[in-house]
Amino acid sequence: MIEAFRWLHRHPELAMEERETTAFIRSMLQEHGIRMLDTGLETGLIAAVGSGKGPVVALRADIDALPVCEQTGLAYASQRHGVMHACGHDFHAATMLGAALLLKAREAALPGTVKVIFQPAEEVNQGAIKMIATGLLDDVGLFFTSHSYPWYPAGTIGVRPGPVMASADHFRASIIGKGCHAGHPDLGIDPIPALAAVITNAQSIVSRSVNPFDCAVVSITRVSAGNTWNVTPDAAELEGTVRAMSDGVRDDIQRRLERLVRDTASAHGCETDFDYERGPSPVVNDADACRRAAELARELGLRVEQNPPSMGAEDFSFYLKKAPGAFIRVGTGGGYDNHHPRFIADPAALLPAARFFAALAERELNRLARM
Repeated sequence: MIEAFRWLHRHPELAMEERETTAFIRSMLQEHGIRMLDTGLETGLIAAVGSGKGPVVALRADIDALPVCEQTGLAYASQRHGVMHACGHDFHAATMLGAALLLKAREAALPGTVKVIFQPAEEVNQGAIKMIATGLLDDVGLFFTSHSYPWYPAGTIGVRPGPVMASADHFRASIIGKGCHAGHPDLGIDPIPALAAVITNAQSIVSRSVNPFDCAVVSITRVSAGNTWNVTPDAAELEGTVRAMSDGVRDDIQRRLERLVRDTASAHGCETDFDYERGPSPVVNDADACRRAAELARELGLRVEQNPPSMGAEDFSFYLKKAPGAFIRVGTGGGYDNHHPRFIADPAALLPAARFFAALAERELNRLARM
């Protein structure tokens, strides 16, 4: 597992480019006699361990890296400049490889099948959709995934029922006025005051329109207008993200934001072009699955924490729309947050995590088989 982890860390690949990563994982699975299902996809794969009959449980690992320049100083640091496993996906893949090998050793005792998903393109919210579209996961009764967590030491499992990760939507708006000489603003329609008003007014959506007991974020992250000092531009643009912990709040914010942009711009005599792209839904963990996972972790001698929710997003939510399950954090130490150029996952966490997920999948298969 450590060798696999280090190889993956040295050879990171961006979303939808994970060809070498996929080939490496395939070779490891083939070496240990683990069968793979035909996904028809260029990157990513699904392995299957078990009888092929009875209940099905899935374990998911994401495998893509980030466009980050590594600054860890590790002996096995990335060999691709500007690309790094800064979110622990190398750790996730190595963990689930280990879990697959442990399950293979007990294959004859499994009362069903464990499908191990090595998913591409999590960082761009495309991979889960592609995996689900294969139809190979239609029979899954429970989904589980791991995610590295630098703020817990190795040997720690973080489990939290209910919403744990937010939805992630992307919006863009153009405020369209009428350009003119900056010395004669009365001859045009200046989109910049309208843009400024939209930015200010948008801050009231969460503070005045969302229940204080709900979690939501509206962040405007890019603004653009004009290209010189003495010309009033024709248009101004803004871009940002909406995050929410429930689809109801998410839907309401989308409606309010679109109306706010349109009406504010109109009050300034401007027109608008508004585009709203919906990304992953919130990740909502099944309470019973979390309870059973925590009980198992304690039985295995692992420390169990109820990790805090995050306004980050995860496309694991697409799987949970099909069947219940849990997004589980694994303590990997390191002291630097995910996506940081000095992010490090402690290899000492690999074996405890692999044992936990293999045991969890087997226990859940046995539970489902008794139902």
